[in-house]
Amino acid sequence: MIAGVIINLLKPWPFKYMVDGILTPEITSTTSSAKIFIATYFGWTSKMGAILLLSLALILITLCSSFITLITNMVLLRIGLEGTLKLRTDLYTCLQSLPLKYHDARRSSDSSYRVTYDSQSIQTMYNKGFSTIFTSTLMLFLALIIMMRMDWKLTLLSLAVLPLFILSMRYYAERIRKESTSIQERESDLLATAQEGLSSIRMIQSFGREAFEVDQFHHHAKRSLEASFRLNITSTQSALVIGTLMALGTALMYSLGALQVLDSKLSLGDLLVFSTYLVMLYQPIEQLTYTAWALEGAAAGAERCFEVLDEKEATKDLPGATVLEQAEGEICFHDLSFFYTPEKTILKNINLVIAPGERVAFVGGTGAGKSTLLSLIPRFYDPSEGKLTLDGKDLRTLRKDSLRAQLGMVFQETVLFSSTIEENIAYGRQGASKEEIMEAARQARAYDFIMGMPHGFQTHVGERGGHLSVGQRQRIGIARAFLKNAPILLLDEPTSALDPQTEKAVMETIFELMQGRTTLIVTHRIATVHRLEKIVVLEGGTIGEQGSGAHLLSAGGSYARLYHAMS
Repeated sequence: MIAGVIINLLKPWPFKYMVDGILTPEITSTTSSAKIFIATYFGWTSKMGAILLLSLALILITLCSSFITLITNMVLLRIGLEGTLKLRTDLYTCLQSLPLKYHDARRSSDSSYRVTYDSQSIQTMYNKGFSTIFTSTLMLFLALIIMMRMDWKLTLLSLAVLPLFILSMRYYAERIRKESTSIQERESDLLATAQEGLSSIRMIQSFGREAFEVDQFHHHAKRSLEASFRLNITSTQSALVIGTLMALGTALMYSLGALQVLDSKLSLGDLLVFSTYLVMLYQPIEQLTYTAWALEGAAAGAERCFEVLDEKEATKDLPGATVLEQAEGEICFHDLSFFYTPEKTILKNINLVIAPGERVAFVGGTGAGKSTLLSLIPRFYDPSEGKLTLDGKDLRTLRKDSLRAQLGMVFQETVLFSSTIEENIAYGRQGASKEEIMEAARQARAYDFIMGMPHGFQTHVGERGGHLSVGQRQRIGIARAFLKNAPILLLDEPTSALDPQTEKAVMETIFELMQGRTTLIVTHRIATVHRLEKIVVLEGGTIGEQGSGAHLLSAGGSYARLYHAMS
């Protein structure tokens, strides 16, 4: 970059020698150096040769400058792209590790926008920041030295507009950063609207709400357009101000310079060189100004990225956390409480012991804390008070990856990825053989319907499993749990979305999956878990009663009321 700047500074000199040494008819004190140069190397009879050689020198200087600029831009572009890749990866890694509490409070589309679009700010900083600041500053410094040596009065006159440059830069930089942030926020809202509308297209069409959704999209798109329009207006205004200031400084220099040429204090070639360096002086100032504004826009995106990276992982592994090799399956809740805020308690003073291999159902009304309790075991959340132990070890002392390796989970809505059935079943166990995958499908009673599909296990399930029925998706989720073969099984409303016939078939499969595993199941369908050896009734975040289904039914308490209400 330094070589490129120095070579760029040589561009005016071939033309100066051409003007003062060849085109100016008379030798004066101000032009003698150029004429001496021409006379020494070419003689007065070789003007055409001198012109051709000086023209060739100008071409060579331009080619060298352009080549160095090309190499520099390629290197910085690569650095910027690598920086963007790293920032995107770090952002995605951070989002994957942040607790559910973080994701529950934010839209997934906003996080996606930060990963895909805001992360590009780092490339802007490298490409428009580092190189421009370095080369422009160096160019400004060297051009200023040369101009001061040529004519310090003209130089100071040219710099008279510099304070106005600085004031304009500060004024517009703040506006551009604010408006850039507004654009990114509104673009994120627009992306969220589009994602929600397209992912819910079935419901939208069934309720005839297409026009409403289009209006919503148009509203957010218009807000984004207005923010973009304001930013462009600000940029246009700033360009007008900067251009006017440059024209003012140039006019002042030409006025005084022309007078000095008329007084023979300055040669015409010197004036041309000086005017070229004036451009080299103003151009870096202009570039630095626009770079500052571009960096303000990039800083808005970078700030949104660092908001994510600065988030603290609430369930981070503690220093010295141990690896859980093989769990026996004893789970104990010790005076456990959980709340998002002290005023919003979800679970309070939970004391419960679950023996290895025991099957326990958690029932209760909506908002009783059943799913939250289940979410504490894989450490989606950590207890606010008390502790939760596995085989006598506080979960917070265990590495999360090793803990979750001991858990098989089936949720109310089985999440499938846009890939094949085989890949979805094998998701929880990398490296599983095809035979193991097929056996897991047989155990989940999914093998027959899979083989009935056009491509069998290689059938693509579509986005979020949209090509499959709810029951089929649930069986694939159960097959996934069979394949993982973990000692602890967590089931969160695994049949709530199923019709009675499908529910009965799926529950038979689930009871097979429960065999020999410590199992915790959350459900509203009391009849499906009535035969389990232990049922825990949660009421307002506390344990109301517990025992076998028959015992609780005969006691005539909360369980009995729920049972009869569901019958």
